[in-house]
Amino acid sequence: MGRFRVTGGRDEPADAAAAAVMVAAQAAHAGAQVLRQVPADALDEALTAMAARLDRRSAEILAANASDVAAARAEGLAPAVADRLMLDRERISGICAQLHELAQVAAEPAQFHVRDLPGDLGLWERRRPVGVIGANFEARPNVVVDIASQLIKSRNAGVLRTGSAALQSASALIDQVVGPAMRDAGLDPGAIQLLRAASRESAFALVRQPRLIPLVILRGSGASTRALAHEAALHGVRTLAHADGGAVIYIDLSADESLALGLIESSLDRLGVCNRLNLLLVHRQRWDSMIPPVMDLAKRLNISLSLPPHAHPLGHEWALDAGREATITVAEAASAQHAAEIANRETSGLAASVVTADERAANHFLDDYAGCGAFWNASPRLLDGFKLLAVPETGINIDVVPGPRGPVTFRDLHLRQYAVVPRAS
Repeated sequence: MGRFRVTGGRDEPADAAAAAVMVAAQAAHAGAQVLRQVPADALDEALTAMAARLDRRSAEILAANASDVAAARAEGLAPAVADRLMLDRERISGICAQLHELAQVAAEPAQFHVRDLPGDLGLWERRRPVGVIGANFEARPNVVVDIASQLIKSRNAGVLRTGSAALQSASALIDQVVGPAMRDAGLDPGAIQLLRAASRESAFALVRQPRLIPLVILRGSGASTRALAHEAALHGVRTLAHADGGAVIYIDLSADESLALGLIESSLDRLGVCNRLNLLLVHRQRWDSMIPPVMDLAKRLNISLSLPPHAHPLGHEWALDAGREATITVAEAASAQHAAEIANRETSGLAASVVTADERAANHFLDDYAGCGAFWNASPRLLDGFKLLAVPETGINIDVVPGPRGPVTFRDLHLRQYAVVPRAS
């Protein structure tokens, strides 16, 4: 004990980080008891109160965020990362709207009848909260509210940790919005904890508590998230990890040019997000006709094209490449099946779109692509909890094993329990 881990952030003793996580987890456990017992209306009341407080306290939240952004820019933060970090009145209004919409979503049934069993018995499937869920995420203040609201809606408590760049914003959101709103609704504000340490050691401590925090949501850059997922596995902690992104668009032989260009542009509206266009595949017979208009579009959008021959893997995620975020990779594909094969082999499996007027080609692509989201004549930016499912997400899980996959929402944050009871007479 007493050792230090050097992680690029401020150093902190491992035992101090572990102690802070322990204290936060115990407080969250106490608050979870209230969440488990209150009526669903109280949960929705808390979400509505969060929206109201966020609106009323927007000036204070924006001031804290401005301080974070100024400090980050002074340290040379990349523009795409600064974009993720920044809050403005439009984004706050969007968060408020999402909270109101989430409050209107009907609660999932606590149990349902599966079938009758011999001996006058009945089998029921019950949904039980996990208890305390951890979350480690990059410097995106909106994620504080996204995850806190999903935890409250699913009756789970949480221990949250964000990067040091967003710590003032996150603290303001917890102290002035989330906690007071929970108190107003009769919930224990201690159920949602924020780790205030600036070092990365607290992130590792968060994934080492299988009894207190059995599940941790991980969002962030690929290398750091994979390291945390590995550490969690060593300690028996389950993770929902969102380590890698990068969406694909494939322009097929029969694709409408204007539609293809429109989808490319709409998929590059924000460069620092995981579901932005990262790899553009073009049918080899459309290469000569499509590349000039793609180059014109890229010039207008200030986007760089990485054309063959490539000095990097086709799936290299530009959103994580500081200073080169405004880049997409362009490559040939022989067919829809070949494009799906490239997407499966070279990318994270987040999302891919096929642009084509040929239903047969579209179905080949949709059938062969194994990623979380498959789209036909639609933007891969739709792979988002709110855009796709009308509720915020805790992250996008790209695991290739059974369990929540794609945008993870409050509906996924539960444990399945089978209960066998005497049948009602």
